[in-house]
Amino acid sequence: MTVDHLLRPSHLAGFANPFGPRSDKLTSQPYSVRRPVRQRSTDKLETIARDANMRLAHASAQEILAWGFEQFGYRMAVTSSMADTVMVHLAEQVAPGIDVIFLDTGYHFAETIGTRDAVEAMFDVHVVNVTPEQTVAQQDAAHGKDLFATNPDLCCKLRKVEPLNRVLAPYDAWATGVRRADSRSRARTQVVSYSPSKNMIRIAPIAGWSDQDVADYIERHGLIINPLLEDGYPSVGCEPCTSRPVGDDPRSGRWAGLGKSECGIQL
Repeated sequence: MTVDHLLRPSHLAGFANPFGPRSDKLTSQPYSVRRPVRQRSTDKLETIARDANMRLAHASAQEILAWGFEQFGYRMAVTSSMADTVMVHLAEQVAPGIDVIFLDTGYHFAETIGTRDAVEAMFDVHVVNVTPEQTVAQQDAAHGKDLFATNPDLCCKLRKVEPLNRVLAPYDAWATGVRRADSRSRARTQVVSYSPSKNMIRIAPIAGWSDQDVADYIERHGLIINPLLEDGYPSVGCEPCTSRPVGDDPRSGRWAGLGKSECGIQL
């Protein structure tokens, strides 16, 4: 896996960045070279998550993110699918220069890559572009062409789950834009939880937001969105596995006909 750092200087002091001093130029370096030591034990993280979820269950998204930054500083990262820029904007207000992780699977729509590039240019965040261990061509050679069609779970594991787990390893927490309104499988999402699979805290500051809440926030702040959202795609993932949904479930267009609605990164 390679991590390309689309770097932007930070003007905040007082928190140690897990990647060391920021730079004003594009760099590419194997992530293992930069790996620091985790600062908190599993028991400590579980306790923090349990207490915080009770305390912040009805807090605003800004308050939840502010708590995360107060607790973890730059050992908190944000993940973004680049469907919209709500989480990026929220995080920028609380922690300018924060790391925003994007999983560059090799299968994204051009519109999604364009949104990623716009985020790097427009927001005071540090976009971390993460690619899998294998290129698409190498994966085809190893597992057969179009693994996304023959074994979508394995494809997601190789191109999303494993890269995300590796890049998140140094952090104590990550903030995600997952919402209860997204799907039935996300209906019980907590604003702060402990992720055993990643051994870290997951923060979901907009877990309680409705689709209208998201739309209102975008309009109020004049935020850019992925153009696909205005072209009938309420949920955007890899191009081969994303279609316009049928019915009321916004995620029904993801892996349509394959009995699958999650890639696994939120587990």
